[in-house]
Amino acid sequence: MRLTADPNTLDIRPMPFALGAEIACGDLRALDLKQIAAIRQAWLDHLVLLFRGQQLTDDNLVGFLRHFGEVTRTISEERMAANVTAPKNPCVSIVSNVIENGVAIGNLGDGEAVWHSDLCSAEKPYAAALLYALEIPAWGGNTGFSNMYLAFDALPTSLRERIQGLSIKQDKSHNAAMILRRGFSVPTDVRVSPGTSHPIIRTHAETGRNCLYLGRREFAYVNGLTLDASERLLDELWAHATKPDFQWHHEWRVGDVLVWDNRCTLHHRDEFDSASRRILHSAKTAGERPRYLPESASVPPHARGYLRPEQGSS
Repeated sequence: MRLTADPNTLDIRPMPFALGAEIACGDLRALDLKQIAAIRQAWLDHLVLLFRGQQLTDDNLVGFLRHFGEVTRTISEERMAANVTAPKNPCVSIVSNVIENGVAIGNLGDGEAVWHSDLCSAEKPYAAALLYALEIPAWGGNTGFSNMYLAFDALPTSLRERIQGLSIKQDKSHNAAMILRRGFSVPTDVRVSPGTSHPIIRTHAETGRNCLYLGRREFAYVNGLTLDASERLLDELWAHATKPDFQWHHEWRVGDVLVWDNRCTLHHRDEFDSASRRILHSAKTAGERPRYLPESASVPPHARGYLRPEQGSS
């Protein structure tokens, strides 16, 4: 399928990986209702959407993301690790390593951001997440995504049976770059450390399909297990969920917009050259409390919940 920049058309090209689609629709500020509906359905179908060559203000970003849900205000937790300049739009946060006049203009620095889903330690984690690239370093800083529908459907039967009915307590003390948040201390016992529990098997609120919901590995705890048993199970689940067969990694260009479903994906950022500038703007939509619905066991797998022949297996 050929991509076109004609603003009156919408061209969806699924990525030849476990998830993702590139969409050509012209200027995101000029979408009609039919295009918006198709884009939102593509988001549910492909989990991550890429739009190239955009020139958007923060208000434009928020206006576009409203098509995916209620856009949330930037939470203070995202800036607890450092003295970070507040963005002009309260619904936009800045992801950057740039420091101006001794003050960081954004959060998460230039190191690796480990595999995670955003705001996993909250009662209601985000649903949609958006990133928009303004400045990109010469190397590194790529963003990877892993398909948790596929990870769930590819679970060995014995492992799927072991996690049925179990939940994970997610750590609140650190951000995705594993920087300790202000006002917290490093957990010494994950069984009693601050955090929120969510089911390991999550039923997606819109598609009705089941997926793995792991949140973040560090300082996590499987409720009701001994520490050793929890660690072994988490190691096994994370080794499975982050297999290359389930992933797609995006190499950023200036003007790129990514929108992903935070409920059924994990994402990861590579480290990058600390001497280079990297500036991306981010916005999120409000989500619902993760839950598992027993009746979902009879629902067929998600369309992206199986390995395509060209992906192989591991």
